[in-house]
Amino acid sequence: MRKGLRIVAGITLAASIGVGVVAGGIYAAGGRFNTSKSLELGLYWITDAPITKGAYVMFCPPERKVFMDAKERGYIDAGFCPGNFGHLMKKILAAKGDTIAVTPQGVTVNGEVLPYSKPVAEDGVGRPLPQLSSERYTLGASELLLMSDSSPTSFDGRYFGPITRSQVTSVIRPVLTWKGE
Repeated sequence: MRKGLRIVAGITLAASIGVGVVAGGIYAAGGRFNTSKSLELGLYWITDAPITKGAYVMFCPPERKVFMDAKERGYIDAGFCPGNFGHLMKKILAAKGDTIAVTPQGVTVNGEVLPYSKPVAEDGVGRPLPQLSSERYTLGASELLLMSDSSPTSFDGRYFGPITRSQVTSVIRPVLTWKGE
């Protein structure tokens, strides 16, 4: 029995090391795994594509209170960005010259309501979420509105507003993704 357990333990250890080596290689080559509901789950690849409307991006949250509170509540993981924030992945849904507004019906871009963008008053445990002004605002040259295109409960631009292009660290493209719940 002991010999059998040692064999199983050895196989388990070897498999774990193998998975770690493969995952590390994928990361080093530019692969990033999304496990949040902000985008479809799965593997994304860092590209050298330009930062444009419609692109998926990774960004470092700016050191603002809304992001500090989000990290404290567990919406954002710790990571290697300034302020010890983890990277976030979102889609650019508005850029320079687009007029945005956060309304009770959802976020509008140039008068069109974005899918999955209706603000929620509270998070899943009843804590109030930040509520942005519903005034119309035209994005400047360096501003982007980053949103989820697949989740009505994502922590995204409807709560933190526009961010600057300088916060974007990478443009990413989906490689192998699937819808989460």
